[in-house]
Amino acid sequence: MDTTLSITNSSRLQVSEFILVGLPGIHEWQHWLSLPLALLYILALIANILILITIQHEPSLHQPMYQLLGILAIVDIGLATTIMPKILAILWFDAKAISLHECFAQIYAIHTFMGMESGIFLCMAVDRYVAICYPLQYSSIVNEASVIKATLSMVLRNGLLTIPLPVLAAQRHYCSRNEIDHCLCSNLGVTSLACDDATINRVCQLALAWVTLGGDMGLVFASYALIVRSVLRLNSAEATSKALSTCSSHLILIVFFYTAVIVLSVTHLAGRKVPFIPVLFNVLHNVMPPAFNPMVYALRTQELRVGFQRVLGLGENVSRK
Repeated sequence: MDTTLSITNSSRLQVSEFILVGLPGIHEWQHWLSLPLALLYILALIANILILITIQHEPSLHQPMYQLLGILAIVDIGLATTIMPKILAILWFDAKAISLHECFAQIYAIHTFMGMESGIFLCMAVDRYVAICYPLQYSSIVNEASVIKATLSMVLRNGLLTIPLPVLAAQRHYCSRNEIDHCLCSNLGVTSLACDDATINRVCQLALAWVTLGGDMGLVFASYALIVRSVLRLNSAEATSKALSTCSSHLILIVFFYTAVIVLSVTHLAGRKVPFIPVLFNVLHNVMPPAFNPMVYALRTQELRVGFQRVLGLGENVSRK
């Protein structure tokens, strides 16, 4: 009878909060990582806000390619801000506790913004495909209206498809453990604490990854395969070089983004032996692209670079040159 009562009480017990312990295995010196992470976050905010101001300020940048870049900047700010304030609070103030609702909301936001970033890269790939393969029809196919439609479709796709992750996580029963060996609320990290079966959560995340990230990656590389085929048919070497240069910045970003996704997946295999590696990679994958995306475009795109200089008050020097 006592055993039955104990089992009943245990089954009814529900933890009220989770504890984000930080980087597993290096808790003693993980606070030293706060400085580079804070600098990356500040860089991401400043660079992406500068991108938005420059695109808004410069009439020559009111084109679909730069409008998509502006949307990417908004997504990058959202992605970095979803995780970095809490991570810095953990490292600086030891504020490790997070309520269940806040944790589930973070799961939703992370996956939504990640899917949005992947979706915007797909839109940018299609933009370059149309520009290079169908230059005469470009202005009629890709315009402000099509950018708005593509953006709304990405918001709806990721906003709706991501809903099952936090909903299913909230349906799990967390009756004993509440310490997450992570700096953020990852879906698999949270559901691994559940006392009941979390197979449906793992299957749902895998399906979401294949549908969104996997589908986008396949379509992006298919677009670039068609671009390369079209470019190789050009007779002029100068025309070939010019065509490839128009999409070099985007190609660098998508290779970096999807390579990081693959590396992040592979590092989870080493998670048991060196547990902090996948956790650190997960954090960096959420903050490094927002910090470096604007820099790649600024270095590779002359129009954007000139726009930066004008916004920063260097317009007179630019005009003299």
